[in-house]
Amino acid sequence: MPSLIIPARGPLLARRLANLMAGLVLFGTGLAMMLNARLGVPPWDVLHQGLYRQFGLTIGTWSIIVSVLVLALWIPLKERFGIGTILNAVVIGVVFDLAALVLPEPESMLWRVVMLAGGIFTVGFASGLYIGANLGPGPRDGLMTGIAKFGPSIRLTRTLLEVAVLVIGYLLGGTFGVGTVAFALFVGPIVQFFLPRLQVEVPAVRRAA
Repeated sequence: MPSLIIPARGPLLARRLANLMAGLVLFGTGLAMMLNARLGVPPWDVLHQGLYRQFGLTIGTWSIIVSVLVLALWIPLKERFGIGTILNAVVIGVVFDLAALVLPEPESMLWRVVMLAGGIFTVGFASGLYIGANLGPGPRDGLMTGIAKFGPSIRLTRTLLEVAVLVIGYLLGGTFGVGTVAFALFVGPIVQFFLPRLQVEVPAVRRAA
């Protein structure tokens, strides 16, 4: 069974929780910016969008459903989860739907590109916030690292997973475009820049079975 990451109590915990929540809210907002730019969304959201177009509900709801299904795959992988894992599965999907409703959908190509770039930057910055909080990996991150423990590199595992969900999502009617490619190229360097600056150093955590 997966084990639980129990955060050490102390003055840093409030800061970590604040960073976690801010990161998740900004992450969902950044994804909604990419969606409303209509130039392509990240691979997992191509899948969520395809499921929405085939079966209804909302893209955010499908994000939550897929997150829960991915978490079920953690059981044989024995990955460790935390409060950040659970909140990641729920908060991003909720914020995504709300932000997509209130954010504009620009018609000008210039403003669509600006919104796309802003969305990618926001997702990268938000990733630094919530990963740096050290309160548990996101469901998809944990799946990647869990599979990688059995031999394949993290880079290969991530690539294969994202190509698979991208293809399935595209076949279901999700939007693949220049934004999808731009996300793949630029979000990693943005996270790499912000993560060490936003990382909250914490003492070793205890593990509960």
